[in-house]
Amino acid sequence: MAKNSSQPKMKHELSLLDGTMLVSGSMIGSGIFIVSADITRNVGSAGWLIAIWIITGFMTLTAALSYGELSGMFPKAGGQYVYLKEAYNKLIAFLYGWSFFAVIQTGTIAAVGVAFSKFTAYLIPAFSEDNILFHIGFLKISAAQLMSIFIIVLLTYINTKGVKSGKIIQTTFTLTKLLSLFGLIIFGFIALKPEIWHANWSNAWDIHNLKADNTTVGLTLATAMGAIAASMVGSIFSSDAWNSVTFIAGEMKNPKRDVALSLGLGTLIVTIIYVSANVAYTGVLSMHDIATADKDRVAVAASHIIFGNLGTYIIAVMIMISTFGCNNGLILSGARVYYTMAKDGLFFKQTGELNKAGVPEFGLWIQAVVASILCLSGRYGDLLDMISFVVVIFYVLTIFGIYILRKKHPNAERPYKALGYPILPAIYIIMGLIFCVLLIIYKPQFTWPGFIIVLIGVPIYYISQRNVKKKDEALTDS
Repeated sequence: MAKNSSQPKMKHELSLLDGTMLVSGSMIGSGIFIVSADITRNVGSAGWLIAIWIITGFMTLTAALSYGELSGMFPKAGGQYVYLKEAYNKLIAFLYGWSFFAVIQTGTIAAVGVAFSKFTAYLIPAFSEDNILFHIGFLKISAAQLMSIFIIVLLTYINTKGVKSGKIIQTTFTLTKLLSLFGLIIFGFIALKPEIWHANWSNAWDIHNLKADNTTVGLTLATAMGAIAASMVGSIFSSDAWNSVTFIAGEMKNPKRDVALSLGLGTLIVTIIYVSANVAYTGVLSMHDIATADKDRVAVAASHIIFGNLGTYIIAVMIMISTFGCNNGLILSGARVYYTMAKDGLFFKQTGELNKAGVPEFGLWIQAVVASILCLSGRYGDLLDMISFVVVIFYVLTIFGIYILRKKHPNAERPYKALGYPILPAIYIIMGLIFCVLLIIYKPQFTWPGFIIVLIGVPIYYISQRNVKKKDEALTDS
């Protein structure tokens, strides 16, 4: 017993404010400043641009409010992994944890790191992705990729020093970027140009592809559905990581109440900001200017109109703060999933151990290694496509798990119940499945690799279980 009592334990240091800032901060990274360019190229009109963000916001809020029930039932580290294990079995939970490690969390960390470098390069061109430093085989290593890796390693090191260090960074940086975004939105509406607003909204629901030369390509019903799905890759990525607070429930002061409240408050704040920011974009930039913004930096283009030359540098700094804080939240929360998996015998044993500061240090570092490799692997858009497909599949499975758990454990304690059950969760499931099917049809070159990564986890699971069984038999024999 003396040995067990001396083992490091997770520290309950996170408040409702910390949880809400973790949700908001992990969601607001780079997407809102960049992906509206690609959305506009796909759908071509102001109405559909805003509709994409509203649809995504509705899905995110619905999912977050549904997860509130699960977080109240299982207020411990691991979040979605735990919910899937309780609703289904260890195999489904492992496939999520494996995908989380291989592409969902690590890919998001890499994509946000690359975005940080993009905006650093706006201030310091030497860090541009066009500045190729050397080659490793067929890989071209740019200054932007090395900067991305540096940020990931730095934030990982900070988070190995304890959850308190991570939460200070998270709360400070999130409050800063929330204020900067509100400022961008308010001044955007003040600087609104009536002629641009009228031009953008006079034919707001004419869906079409918008080309760089300002020509348009009309869409049939089928291709329009594909364009909407392709557009939502960016908006879903921008709204992802809202569930990060569920991973660190074991470190919340009052997890049964505060995890659910953090989910609801955080996603609502971000949804309002995202929709408002895009409305502001359409008031100062033509649809062509949004679609052709230099390196997709829509927020920088809008800031140039709103604030003049100085404003573009200010917003670039604000976006660097945003992506830095976002990656801190992703890195902080991600390792808690591997920690819980290791406790179940489904991940490297060392990831189930805490350091003196009470955090899973080994899990943090192996997450950093994989994210760094993904930084070297390629482009921002490729990572978005792989992540969005895989993550929505597991969101659908998890939300369907609410129905399963209501049957399996009807009398379980539920401090909070899913809002609108059974209708709203069902709507999310239907919308999520439609999104995934359309993505398979219209973007198979990136969605299939993500699906294959999930399936690779099946043999890994059975091999790991066989090894565990052998060890148990050996212990029994001895």
